[in-house]
Amino acid sequence: MKSYKYYDFVMAAFVTVLICSNLIGPAKIVQLDGWPAFGAGVLFFPISYVFGDILTEVYGYARARRVIWAGFAGLAFASLMAAVVVALPPASFWEHQKAYETAFGQAPRIAAASMLAYFCGEFVNSFVLAKMKILTAGRWLWTRTIGSTIVGEALDSALFYPLAFYGSGIIPNEKLPAIMLAQFTLKVAVEVVFTPLTYKIVGALKRAESEDYYDRNTRFTPFALKI
Repeated sequence: MKSYKYYDFVMAAFVTVLICSNLIGPAKIVQLDGWPAFGAGVLFFPISYVFGDILTEVYGYARARRVIWAGFAGLAFASLMAAVVVALPPASFWEHQKAYETAFGQAPRIAAASMLAYFCGEFVNSFVLAKMKILTAGRWLWTRTIGSTIVGEALDSALFYPLAFYGSGIIPNEKLPAIMLAQFTLKVAVEVVFTPLTYKIVGALKRAESEDYYDRNTRFTPFALKI
């Protein structure tokens, strides 16, 4: 198996952004003029899609698949440990349990919805990009990064919000479509803004790794770790 200089670093960056966006971002709800309220994580969760695009474009779907699974495992472990720490009895003199529960005490339903939406969205994003790369013969990188993100983020938002909040009373059901649309639009906008940087990173990695992978004979099942 060919070894790479920077693959592990990109994997670490991907997992770090993913865990931060799911544990730190949802704790704060932001309201900007003219926009529905949204979780702060929307401002940097799309960066995980940028890394996913870079992984698939340079290293191919199979290696991106391993990173997606690593991210899923990291996210599951972080969610479990957050639940355990929240459940531990606080010291009698520590007065911040309620604040801690608000910041890190995601309900099991929300955590499960987040992990399912991530799993489906990331794999669809990687699959679409890999297929588009063959279709475009490696040209027009921007069409692949933005196009795959549109599909992946649409699926992510369509799964997460109904599964996490429909009928829960946390967010009124009639507000969900507007929030989903706002989240989706912002996520895709972040991808567009990062496109010039994505071009630079992809170009630098392809030169450094002497790799520009095409998934012509790839088995696209998500349920595998073999390259």
